[in-house]
Amino acid sequence: MNDDQEYNNKNPFKMTNNTSDPKKAKPPTRWSFINMVSLTLVILMLVMAGYSYYINTTVEPVKISLSQLAQDVTAGKIVSISQNTDELDATYKNGDIKSTNKEPDAAVTDTLVHYGVTASQLSQVQITVQGPSGFIFWLEQVLPFVAPILFLILIVWFLTRQMRGAGIQALTFGQSKARVTLPDDVRQKVTFKDVAGAKEAKQELMEIVDFLKNPKKFLEIGAAIPKGILLMGPAGTGKTLLARAVAGEAGVAFFSVSGSEFVEMFVGVGASRVRDLFKMAKQTAPAIIFVDEIDAVGRSRGTGVGGGNDEREQTLNQILVEMDGFEPNEKVVVMAATNRPDVLDPALLRPGRFDRRVTIDLPDRADRQEILKIHTKKKPFAEDVRLAVIAERTPGFSGADLYSLMNEAAILAAREDRNKIAQYDLIRSIEKVMLGPERKSHILSVKEKEITSYHEAGHALISSVLPHADPVHKISIISRGRAAGYTLHLPLEDRRLQSKKQFLDDIAVSLGGYVVEKMIFGDVTTGPSNDLQVSTALARDMVTRYGMSDKLGAMAFEGNEGGRAMFGSGLEEHGEYSDKVGSDIDAEVSRIMSEGFAQAENVVTTHRAALDAIAKRLIEVETIERDEYEKIIIAHGIQPKRKLEI
Repeated sequence: MNDDQEYNNKNPFKMTNNTSDPKKAKPPTRWSFINMVSLTLVILMLVMAGYSYYINTTVEPVKISLSQLAQDVTAGKIVSISQNTDELDATYKNGDIKSTNKEPDAAVTDTLVHYGVTASQLSQVQITVQGPSGFIFWLEQVLPFVAPILFLILIVWFLTRQMRGAGIQALTFGQSKARVTLPDDVRQKVTFKDVAGAKEAKQELMEIVDFLKNPKKFLEIGAAIPKGILLMGPAGTGKTLLARAVAGEAGVAFFSVSGSEFVEMFVGVGASRVRDLFKMAKQTAPAIIFVDEIDAVGRSRGTGVGGGNDEREQTLNQILVEMDGFEPNEKVVVMAATNRPDVLDPALLRPGRFDRRVTIDLPDRADRQEILKIHTKKKPFAEDVRLAVIAERTPGFSGADLYSLMNEAAILAAREDRNKIAQYDLIRSIEKVMLGPERKSHILSVKEKEITSYHEAGHALISSVLPHADPVHKISIISRGRAAGYTLHLPLEDRRLQSKKQFLDDIAVSLGGYVVEKMIFGDVTTGPSNDLQVSTALARDMVTRYGMSDKLGAMAFEGNEGGRAMFGSGLEEHGEYSDKVGSDIDAEVSRIMSEGFAQAENVVTTHRAALDAIAKRLIEVETIERDEYEKIIIAHGIQPKRKLEI
């Protein structure tokens, strides 16, 4: 019921949702040195306990005198006698085993005869003489003393090995952590055929591929290929994939590393890793070095913003030095990616370094359809699947979003034990990617359901009536993810620019839920809180960034970050105007919001019957798709906006 409406030139789809604070996950525990020592002590105690038990449970023969042994032989009680050195083990007829010691250097028979045993009596007893082997003898003598010592040595070796591994790791801090993809690695090879859309970017990068394949024709004519290529664009648009595709097309080694992997707590480690990375690339040339999120180390220096990390600045300096050290025939190209080019140090962007900048925008409708086709490989689809419809309903989606959409659709089909993905799965996955899964357990009360229905109906009605607002594709009061209800608005066509009239209508649409709650129920809830935040921020951007205020004129009072300080931008931009201008800005924002409120109120008052019909239908079915919604508004004299031809 709390509607959140996104207004962004690069992300034109708009929807309302209700958000809540996400839960924080606890970090995983690590196996510590103390835990290893404790485990070792426990194992030692168990071994000692087992050894003691074995010693205590060993049956020792009963000791008797030699004369008693002679008497038992005379009485015929003994079956056999075994001699082991000077020890005699006698086995009795009842199974008992008794032992005694004979005289040294005397035979068993002579000893027994000396004690009065006759030859006939000795013949009834089996006498065997066993000579102990040297190994077993010494093992029996030494093992009880050596075994504990060996066990302690093993423990010390294990602990030392752990510490030695940590020491070796400390010595390798300065080595590069880059991941290397070799040209003959077919499994990880990516080419331009695997990258849909971004036609202009691929044309720019084909020059790099041609240089790596055939540098001679460039060098002969005196042309120097750019040493650095900076890929710029929103997150998920395929910057890393394009860099890998360049290496795949050229058939060269690909060194991939993140900017944050250079920075460590020890000063000089990042610079050492940079040197090691460039050294490996030169040895493997031709090669491509790709630094992802280069803004982690490439922010502007000396601004005092971001903590002034000396280690980061040393790493940046080393990158600049290495790029200056390149020779034209080294055939090593540096590529980097960032979605914050405004914070990069000017030294990185000067000629001779990252002087070739390639912008990768969000895909348009045709590109989205091509990206969807790539992601359909190895996935079975039903006959009713129409990728053109999915491309129409996903404006503002990046390549990563489209991949997630196709994956979620496959998961939904597998969860329902179907072996093909249907169009319905793709439609549901769009909402799941945007808002999250359905929360069927989040049940609204009867009154809350009525308020939510009228709230969403207000958004939809105003969006359908105002000429510059986007048409409605779906209305729902089913909780999904963190949204209690939402209205999905989609533009008639992809656009890169947005006009003042469109902004004003968007503000009125965003205020629709607030206006309806106040008019119908005479009260307002916490539901429209996000709507108010989004619409107010949009009105302020119109005044301070886009020059859309009639009173203040064509002036920009704030930068791209809406007055917030940017890392690497030097000074905080807010406050560059006087207090009077600030008061005028607040007055203009208030005026725009008031006009939007009045416009929304007028639409709701004029088309009250349509509002009631939409809200009552929502209460009944909870979700209204585009076709059914348009039938309702046509019945009340409202013509739907022109549909896209697919």
